[in-house]
Amino acid sequence: QVQLVESGGGLVQPGGSLRLSCVASGRIFVIDDMGWYRQAPGKQRELVAAITSRGATNYADSVKGRFTISTDNGKITVYLQMNSLNPEDTAVYYCNRRQITGRDYWGQGTQVTVSS
Repeated sequence: QVQLVESGGGLVQPGGSLRLSCVASGRIFVIDDMGWYRQAPGKQRELVAAITSRGATNYADSVKGRFTISTDNGKITVYLQMNSLNPEDTAVYYCNRRQITGRDYWGQGTQVTVSS
């Protein structure tokens, strides 16, 4: 089993920044892929950013140039640096870890609210 715990969400004004963190524990491997998803009220969960075990990254078009995904060397923690936030970024953000077996693990989610 894998446990993922997110932190760093909160209320921020438009144009502000937040940094999300997700710490993994349990049966994790350095070859796991990791990512961040978000779900806004009334919308489907969508991919925000992903990073493979080799460090290749992928971003949703809506966040390119504003968000940056990264990990620590041990691939235990994944971060999402979010800059130039706007109200459309308001959502619950979920950490994801995908293992080579194809199994997905999810965090409990952290709320990000962008509002003046």
